[in-house]
Amino acid sequence: MLSALVSNGQPRTPDPSEPLVPWWSFTKTVLAATALTLVRDGRVGLDAPVLDQPFTLRQLLRHEAGLADYGELADYHAAVANNESAWPASEMMQRLEGARLRYSPGTAWRYSNVGYMLVGSLIERLTDLTLDEAVSQRALIPLGLSNVRFARTRADLQTTLLGSTSEYDPAWVYHGLLIGPVSQAAQFLDRLFCTGLLPTGLLQQMQAARTLGGPIPGRPWITPGYGLGVMQGEVEGGFTLCGHTGCGPGSVIAVYRAGNGDESFSCAAFEADEREGAVEAQVVAQLLKALR
Repeated sequence: MLSALVSNGQPRTPDPSEPLVPWWSFTKTVLAATALTLVRDGRVGLDAPVLDQPFTLRQLLRHEAGLADYGELADYHAAVANNESAWPASEMMQRLEGARLRYSPGTAWRYSNVGYMLVGSLIERLTDLTLDEAVSQRALIPLGLSNVRFARTRADLQTTLLGSTSEYDPAWVYHGLLIGPVSQAAQFLDRLFCTGLLPTGLLQQMQAARTLGGPIPGRPWITPGYGLGVMQGEVEGGFTLCGHTGCGPGSVIAVYRAGNGDESFSCAAFEADEREGAVEAQVVAQLLKALR
């Protein structure tokens, strides 16, 4: 397992020998932060309809927009297992009937990668930049990250720790797949909440989570929830975690932050051939040790 612990938003000198790893769905947290810089700048409202649709940015970021997810398609899982190339986004949406809302926005919750694909489209529309450029200029560079980028092709992904064994096409992650060192994932989350990238009010709204039930078997959550691009909820010891877990073919990354009022720490861990709960438990253990 690779892991890193940071605190107080301290910058880290990049270690050129530290391997890159896929950030999987922690990319959603980065996309959410990027979108919230546009809210900060008055370019879009959290509660105004976006993309000529009946849902808002807040609902997209909280998975409350009524959208389905391509993970429910059996053909998707078969294609990924066979190392096939990703379908064009338009074909994926057609197979999924992705334009058809499954419930009225704001009335329910359903995890949706499609929603974050639309967040990426909104960022590009409002900035007139590619998603890579917008995320770099608005989130990564301001928070001091220098070795993080999107993997767009198999060749890009083969620069990561799993590159020698994975033939996975990163284009299957339709909202984009960031790759970078584990330490910079921890640094991103820590500095997001320790520096002035976003005003306090937006950070509070980011952490205003919809509670999603009770304990999850095999995972450390007691009261799991989801905010604006972050998983948030209580774990053992009375601590609240904020961050995101991501998983893809053959690996899991978990990046979380916790505090005790006086200090806070962010921890990221990455493991191949392991389950979400096991990697989350390792992060929780390191955070609890640091805070006690």
